[in-house]
Amino acid sequence: MRERNTEGLKSHGIERSQAALAKVTAVIQEMEIAGERINFNSVSQQSGVAKSYLYDTESIRKDIEERRQSQINKKINQRAKYDKTSKSKDVIILVKDKRIADLEAENKRLKSQLEILRGKLYEQ
Repeated sequence: MRERNTEGLKSHGIERSQAALAKVTAVIQEMEIAGERINFNSVSQQSGVAKSYLYDTESIRKDIEERRQSQINKKINQRAKYDKTSKSKDVIILVKDKRIADLEAENKRLKSQLEILRGKLYEQ
């Protein structure tokens, strides 16, 4: 029985795998620059590569998971920043209310002093 020559098939498979890897990395970089959400589904759709390939290729899988997690962390940080802003607004409002109350008390005290002084001036 003759042994078959499969070198051509093997080299073609390696070339396809390298081309898919290059295509996926390019798509991931473009998506990150554009600010798009990076996940397995969106990368698969834009690159035209099967999701199973993305999951099975360890380097791509780690890259997508890391970038997806960094995007989630950015959103969490933005929400925390918004929450801090909201809390700081509450604190500022409380401080202003206290300041207004202090100024009203001082205004009332000064008016009473003015009345007393006017009375003394009238008596003279």
